[in-house]
Amino acid sequence: MKIVVTDGYTLNPGDLSWQSIEAFGELTVYERSLENSLVERCSEADIILSNKTVFVKETIDQLHKTKLISVLAAGYNVIDIKAARENGITVCNAPNYGTSTVAQHTIALLLELTNHVGLHAASVANGEWTTAKDWCYGKTTIIELAGKTFGIVGLGNIGQRVAQIAHALGMKIIYYNPRKKETGFAKHVDLKTLFQQSDFLSLHCPLKPDNHQFVNKEMLQLMKPSAFLINTARGQLINEQDLADALNNNQIAGAALDVLSTEPPDENNPLLSAKNCIITPHNAWMSKEARQRILNITTKNIEAFLKGSSINVVN
Repeated sequence: MKIVVTDGYTLNPGDLSWQSIEAFGELTVYERSLENSLVERCSEADIILSNKTVFVKETIDQLHKTKLISVLAAGYNVIDIKAARENGITVCNAPNYGTSTVAQHTIALLLELTNHVGLHAASVANGEWTTAKDWCYGKTTIIELAGKTFGIVGLGNIGQRVAQIAHALGMKIIYYNPRKKETGFAKHVDLKTLFQQSDFLSLHCPLKPDNHQFVNKEMLQLMKPSAFLINTARGQLINEQDLADALNNNQIAGAALDVLSTEPPDENNPLLSAKNCIITPHNAWMSKEARQRILNITTKNIEAFLKGSSINVVN
């Protein structure tokens, strides 16, 4: 049994163990792989483990020995699952591994937008407090969250967890979801109303053909000038030029993003230089605990597949 990991570094930069995977057979781990190297690296693999490496039809058609691709993430849009199915390759993913850690990062972004902890800590480190005229100071306005309206697009596992934390902070919760869900404290509204009423609007929906760049000029114009946008879902949900324009023109107050449409981003991405825009490098998912859960789920995926009772199958 030969197992190949195409891009193992982001999942395991050295603080986790591949031992549970090695138990199934001969394991080869590449830190990262270019698309044009995949056939050479994976042609003898019975099982492929991949995170964000793209597997197009032309590549999959040449993987004659491969029987399983287990994605080291919940999202599997990087795999042509139709081509995999046509070639008799089962594709599994790792669902629900990051609910708590992504929700935590979302709230961290929320608090950075309102409390500016990083800005003030840097100010103290630069000596500004030691030379201050007063015993305290603020570099910018701090915003209290209690009583503010927190809007959520997508009330799946992560969206629900974020809603619970925001509610615990005293915020009013509204949400848009294709299907109404009973929470006891969150109000279901249409998408237009969500954009109009939210003081903070957070995206937690999967990327689909019908919501690509749905956060655009038209929708951003509905938001309050004092409102903030948060995105820890997928960068392609946002028209980045439209958001940059809205920020630079003070149409909305700010944004905090963990994802961009292309990653790593092009140096000319307009959001990198936009006003009042906090960007983290797609690391909301990266707590050690969450990464360990991915390994645990992947181990179970392989074990179930070898027993003939595959789980978490997406094709």
